[in-house]
Amino acid sequence: MNLMENIREGLRSIKANLLRTVLTSLIIAVGISSLVGILTAIDGIQSSLDNSFAGMGANTFDIMGVDEYGVRMGGRKQKVFGPILYQEALDYKQRFGFGATVSLSANISGTAQIKYESKKTNPNVTVTGADENYVSIKNYKIESGRNFSPNDISNSTNVVILGSEVAGNLFGSTTGSVGKEITVMGAKFRVVGVLEHKGNVTGGGDDRVVLIPLETGRQLAGSRNLSYGITTSVPGLNRIDYLMGEARGLMRLIRRDPTTQEDSFKVERADAVAENFKEASSQLRAGGFGIGFITLLGASIALMNIMLVSVTERTQEIGIRKSLGATPVRIRQQFLIEAIVICVLGGIAGLLLALAFGNLVSQLVSQGTASFVVPWIWLFIGIAVCIVVGLLSGFYPAWKASKLDPIDALRYE
Repeated sequence: MNLMENIREGLRSIKANLLRTVLTSLIIAVGISSLVGILTAIDGIQSSLDNSFAGMGANTFDIMGVDEYGVRMGGRKQKVFGPILYQEALDYKQRFGFGATVSLSANISGTAQIKYESKKTNPNVTVTGADENYVSIKNYKIESGRNFSPNDISNSTNVVILGSEVAGNLFGSTTGSVGKEITVMGAKFRVVGVLEHKGNVTGGGDDRVVLIPLETGRQLAGSRNLSYGITTSVPGLNRIDYLMGEARGLMRLIRRDPTTQEDSFKVERADAVAENFKEASSQLRAGGFGIGFITLLGASIALMNIMLVSVTERTQEIGIRKSLGATPVRIRQQFLIEAIVICVLGGIAGLLLALAFGNLVSQLVSQGTASFVVPWIWLFIGIAVCIVVGLLSGFYPAWKASKLDPIDALRYE
């Protein structure tokens, strides 16, 4: 009996016990889908996050105030740093050179309700005061209308740029809204631009934003103390770390931080979130491997049990084959081939489920901004794992079958 005959006989045996084969393959499919599905979802979310930060560029960094509230930790009260003031932010913009582009912004409100005639949005719109560089540095694109002009900033004009979601809620679509008059925090503004749909994997609502000129935002805030954010875009990646150090030194000088005191502000690269997620994703992948391993362990035990039942049912068949000259090696091959085929069939079904499940999860988490991911490496690893599981699960039953005495096997009832 040659190898090809063993393969054909293994396939005939699988076909003869189709229901048992399908149920066993489904167990394998669940294990593989849990393993590859989680990894696919992580890759999809990672690609969405990379796309979100790609346009902003790795050559951009932010300077912002430290969120300290004077709480007690370990019996000691933490130092409370004041917010970055307007004059400090303006001083940084005027003094920081190196061919960089600097944008100033401030969060005027995070719970604003925007109105147009009888229509109004939910009170969850972010109103941001920004200068003329903010749109380009933050990777927004103007779908219709225009960006702020230096004249809008210097003269504190009541003009506004709407996020796509806000424009859709007020006007039904993002087109035809330029030139309309809306109400923002009780003041009348004229729409001069609408942003393209951007989406945000972090859930920050980049499409649920309203941009107004920075000086206008300061007036709208009244007596409230605003904390200003500074975004710096520097030419080239090769000097980013050096220029971040220069920016840190300049801000310490502007805010008069003592030499022995820690920074009263934070300096972060724009892709810091993406880098942090890459570190966290390695831990998530390890967890995914753990979940998949446990499921596959249960599936391999079930498969071994099925193969032992198959050996018992076919004891007389094994005796006949041995009496006709089949060697123990051929007998082992036959049962190992059956186990591997069952695992591969289940693995293929599991990989298809994993692709659908993983991409669906990444789309839901990233709010539809993730691209369809086909993780070829994980697919090949999944098939390899199926073969290994088939070998390990089928080895003992195959060894047991090869060791049967042909006389005792022929007499088995």
